Amino acid sequence: MSEAKLIDGRAAADSLRSQVAAEVAELRARFGVTPGLAVVLVGEDPASQVYVRSKGEQSLAAGMHSVTHRLSADTPQDVLIGLVRSLNADPAIHGILVQMPLPQGLDEKAVVEAIDPDKDVDGLHVVNAGRLSQGLASLSPCTPLGCMILLRQTLGDDLSGLRAVVVGRSILVGRPVAQLLLQADCTVTIAHSRTRDLAAVCREADILVAAVGRPRMIPGDWIRPGATVIDVGINRVPFDDPAKAAEGRTKLVGDVDFKSARQVAGAITPVPNGVGPMTVACLLANTVTAARRIHGI
Repeated sequence: MSEAKLIDGRAAADSLRSQVAAEVAELRARFGVTPGLAVVLVGEDPASQVYVRSKGEQSLAAGMHSVTHRLSADTPQDVLIGLVRSLNADPAIHGILVQMPLPQGLDEKAVVEAIDPDKDVDGLHVVNAGRLSQGLASLSPCTPLGCMILLRQTLGDDLSGLRAVVVGRSILVGRPVAQLLLQADCTVTIAHSRTRDLAAVCREADILVAAVGRPRMIPGDWIRPGATVIDVGINRVPFDDPAKAAEGRTKLVGDVDFKSARQVAGAITPVPNGVGPMTVACLLANTVTAARRIHGI
């Protein structure tokens, strides 16, 4: 059997950003609306700073209005929520994202709940989660949305009848991607650390989504021949090369053992450059969606 097709998340993200830029240009020209994204960063977490900078750069490149609010790590809860509420009331802002994780002492749940659900472009507000579970129009979390775009580009628009197994039940990825797969008329199983005979469950999948946060947890012999594998995991591990490992160098790997899985699967996302690039692109797409809905377009 030949090696699995690589699902190119970088190319898909480039295409989506181009589509977003075209929609932004149309909204500005026809309706005088410029979609606006506000990102709030609290503290000095290096990874968060990289993500926030990328979001700002990509939103500006798409022709959007972009604002970044940087707050110190000792910012009180009421000040942060006050900022969120002011962004809720700002007509130039259609999407609000508070970068997680927040510094210790801040209540992430309370901050998310303070965001206007119609501007919750991260799709984490309980109202959006409820809308998604009911099959209603909602702002879906960006990573699950990216997974679905990659699946449709790989398998076609009609996913109905396919058996999908989602390994992981987080509110960030596992549960919402399962809901999106259900909306696509897949037969969906959510598996997790307590699932009995997890390997056998995974082998049933036409579509396998791995989102557990454990490096290389799923080996190739857990995968049904020809299945499509979406690996959401991003884990840092030491290099296999002992010399590099001794230097403290690390590399990114997914939740799937890529080398063995590629010998079995029909198509698979690599790590990096699989699902990852889609997340920010979908954030931009969600902001455009929010702007359209807020303005009744």
